[in-house]
Amino acid sequence: MNASLYTKAFTLINSSKNILVSTHEHPDGDALASVCLIAEILSLLNKKYSLYCYDQINYQLNFLPHIDEFKNYYESFDFDLIIILDCGDVERAKLNKEILSRKPNQLILEIDHHQKMKDCADLEIRDSTAAATTEILYYFLKANKIKINKDMANCILTGILTDTGNFLYPSTSSETVNIASEMLTNGAKLPQIIENTWRNKSIASMKTWGKAMSRLKINQQYNFGFTILKSQDVPAEVTEEELEGISGFLSNLSAVNGIMLLRQLPDGKIKGSLRTSKPNVDVSKLARALGGGGHTKASGFTVEGNLEKTANGWKIE
Repeated sequence: MNASLYTKAFTLINSSKNILVSTHEHPDGDALASVCLIAEILSLLNKKYSLYCYDQINYQLNFLPHIDEFKNYYESFDFDLIIILDCGDVERAKLNKEILSRKPNQLILEIDHHQKMKDCADLEIRDSTAAATTEILYYFLKANKIKINKDMANCILTGILTDTGNFLYPSTSSETVNIASEMLTNGAKLPQIIENTWRNKSIASMKTWGKAMSRLKINQQYNFGFTILKSQDVPAEVTEEELEGISGFLSNLSAVNGIMLLRQLPDGKIKGSLRTSKPNVDVSKLARALGGGGHTKASGFTVEGNLEKTANGWKIE
């Protein structure tokens, strides 16, 4: 990627006085780690900033710096720079009204590794080949000669590990592994990250995984695996990231072109998660056809409706 984009982004940050840093709803490890990494940079620059996320923060990631600074509401939206991270569609940040009605002097910087859905940023840094948004932020730090401290290293490694399933997903590249290795040298605590993101599963989440596994079927016509979770199958204490892990785990199913997890949400919508490990399969095409998006190997969508079981299988009503 053109290094000048990174320097332009840093210049924009340096010239801003009051900054909002945001990410998407139902934030995963990469989303939260990216925001916390930017917060660490801003604190070192003595910048006035605020952190925003529409949904509740995953308690399992409390080891990340600045994570206790998140809020889900601001009475005043008087920011001169809005940084949106890990968000292919800015509508997922749930700042639609504020962005659409923003003042002329309010600028938007977007940094992400998903394929672009809508264009609203004044400056965009996007690389869909990167394994995680924190991987892109690593290059941002390098391009601007910012020394990577232990907190930054923890953020970068957390984003990489959670978005690659601990290097199991096809998005993992040799460069991803090299960056992770460098973060360990810079003080990232691998055992702590693994303990809090992978091993720290609740009984409720394990039972939810079990229900998803028990309903796993293969569509023989398309050689595609799928499973269902009704809203009552998912206890309130189960986090979004724990649910996303189901899709990643199922993508290891052999001899199928891909898998799909359909999950009924309490608000009458259905969230679909698509994964594949096949080099010649692009699940993002299906996701985009259904109004969603994402990567070639990991995508998602949301549709209106309810999941109902019939004699011939599941259907959306």
